[in-house]
Amino acid sequence: MNAIERAIQEIENGHIEEGLSKLNSLEKTADHQMKYDIAQVYHELGHIEKAKEIIDELLMLYPDEGSLYALAAELLIDLDQEDEAIELLLEIKEDDPAYLQAQLLLADLYQMQSLDEVAEQKLLLAAKKAPNETIISYGLGEFYLERGDYIKSIPYLKKAVHAKGEIPNLHVELLLAEAYSASGQFEDALHYYKEGLQDHLDANALFGYAFTAYQIGDMILAIEQFEALLALDPDYSSLYPYLAKAYEAEGRLEDANEALDKGISVDEYNEQLYVLAGKLNFKRQNPEDGEHYLRKVIALNPSNVEAVHTLAAYLKHSEQYDELLELMEHMKEYGEEDILYTWFKASALKELDDYEAAYTCYQTIELALQEDIDFLEEYGYFLLEFGMREKAKLTFEKRLAIQPENPDIIELLHSLE
Repeated sequence: MNAIERAIQEIENGHIEEGLSKLNSLEKTADHQMKYDIAQVYHELGHIEKAKEIIDELLMLYPDEGSLYALAAELLIDLDQEDEAIELLLEIKEDDPAYLQAQLLLADLYQMQSLDEVAEQKLLLAAKKAPNETIISYGLGEFYLERGDYIKSIPYLKKAVHAKGEIPNLHVELLLAEAYSASGQFEDALHYYKEGLQDHLDANALFGYAFTAYQIGDMILAIEQFEALLALDPDYSSLYPYLAKAYEAEGRLEDANEALDKGISVDEYNEQLYVLAGKLNFKRQNPEDGEHYLRKVIALNPSNVEAVHTLAAYLKHSEQYDELLELMEHMKEYGEEDILYTWFKASALKELDDYEAAYTCYQTIELALQEDIDFLEEYGYFLLEFGMREKAKLTFEKRLAIQPENPDIIELLHSLE
């Protein structure tokens, strides 16, 4: 173990002052190579200004050394001086060993400045110069992946996978799995997720693996991986809705309910969890709990249409028309507008025998819902009750034109004629 490594070990063991003091002493007597190494250590430790002082001194002595320009540029990036970093990197000549590293750094910088086309050109230029360089293939694959060009990223990432041993700790399989999954090639994605997670256990990758399995309907594998993620990071709130839905798909309703309760305890403002919990409790024959969860969502966010629709449908189905009308009035007070809200209101008014008000509501939406067979059927029966026989007949004819095979409506139309 050399002197620099001993200083680093002091810092890693918690003796920070002693380790930094040793580095400072070494710096005073070090040769130029050792000074460069010390600057790198300072950079890794986050002592950017100290590292910059050393590199600036070395640049005075070696004005043509590309590796110094590259490290100086990285330090400037950390100091939020991107333009100055670009100027330094552009100084590195094409025959310099640090040229490829410079192109990668330039690509990152241009991408940070939303100059994606310039960044892409820098990477492609580097790939042309060094077509077998793993880090360039990796850089291009990662660039296209981040930009959402998943199909373009795959060949570069595959190339990097085959040569990943040249550069450790890249975890290319996991990026390749993400690219395959995002492009809909789920079987390939599952293969690379499995391979990559054996080398590197990562929460985001575990979620990607589980979600990919969920997308292809392999709920057993999805549950297995979501549970592994739960054990690794219980605060990973995105897992809970999908774990609950996977449990539900397997008929494990109690486990699904427990997953949703855990999710709500982790992320109490996640509206999706409450909506899922509401629907699940209706399925579990616990309507009071279902209603409780849905009302909680609406209290959090009255604009959550799914929650309002679900609760309104339940109130209508359970013939709680006063509560349904009250809910729709609340939506109006919140300024929320939706065609289905008007329909729910009309249904409630009809059942509460306020036919005039119900008819007004039905009239406002009949044009918008003229292709909805459920609406047309309900509206037709209402018109019959309201004494509008001819309009009811026309409404039933519209409904039958959309779905002719309905003996009840056919018989009703015969009786009206």
